[in-house]
Amino acid sequence: MNVTDFLETHFRHFNARELLASAKAYGEFINGGGKMMVTLAGAMSTGELGLSLAEMIRQGKVHAITCTAANLEEDIFNLVAHDEYEIVENWRALSAEDEVKLRDQGFNRVTDTCIPETVMRHLEDRLVPMWEKAAKENAARMPVEYMFELLDDEGLVQHYQIPRENSWVAAAKDAGIPVFTPGFEDSTLGNIYTAHVIDGSVPGHGGYASGTKQMEQLAHWYEDTMKDPIGFFQIGGGIAGDFPICVVPMLIQDLKRDIPLWRYFCQISDATTSYGGYSGAVPNEKITWYKIDAESPKFMIQSDASICAPLVFAHVLGW
Repeated sequence: MNVTDFLETHFRHFNARELLASAKAYGEFINGGGKMMVTLAGAMSTGELGLSLAEMIRQGKVHAITCTAANLEEDIFNLVAHDEYEIVENWRALSAEDEVKLRDQGFNRVTDTCIPETVMRHLEDRLVPMWEKAAKENAARMPVEYMFELLDDEGLVQHYQIPRENSWVAAAKDAGIPVFTPGFEDSTLGNIYTAHVIDGSVPGHGGYASGTKQMEQLAHWYEDTMKDPIGFFQIGGGIAGDFPICVVPMLIQDLKRDIPLWRYFCQISDATTSYGGYSGAVPNEKITWYKIDAESPKFMIQSDASICAPLVFAHVLGW
């Protein structure tokens, strides 16, 4: 029994039924000519979501991505340092002293996975000349452009520790789909860039596109794409989801343009509905904000995205 048959046989109720329904609707949406924005919050790249997401991109099931800067950089970290990561199976039982040992060994922990500090410094050495040049020219580049340039670095290929095909950033580069990264400063490389501005080795903050500039580019993408229905598949919450979904109300309410709303919506989140919380907000709350309409297929899978996203993708791919 393949994954698709397993889901259709066993996923009949509750969050399992919601997952299957969202996957079927995703496939129907794409097969009907729709385009899909996928958003990545959390630590999906460290969780190696690229194993399935990269194939989704290659198969034309994903047409744009918005992600946190951590997900952007951690896909490349994993590409060049996968074998140097440390897995901590009993991570829930770690003491403060255990954490100190990991820190002093040069690891940064994300749940059960420890990322080596060495990979960050390795990429820093390659990025600083790019940053310096862009900042001198005041050439505000998208964060993903630097990652694409790293992928063009033939000297880096010898350091790959997983197949390139497992990198979703590499798949996005090859497919030519846009990748938007709001809040770049909230990342390891964002911190390192700032440090180099402070010490003077990078001559200013002009090397990176601001969030507002990226919003403008996202607006152009949406208007260029809206001849087809556009859907929204959100993994987690926060800025990775709220930033791109807001492009539609911006175009409608602030620019007074006749723009179609998002035509499909699904979110995978472990957040619960709460007073004032975005990550756990039910889909219908987005109707009043001109993000989706009453007729849009809407799904909310309240579960672990590291489990659910690969299953949805597997169904869409027919695995």
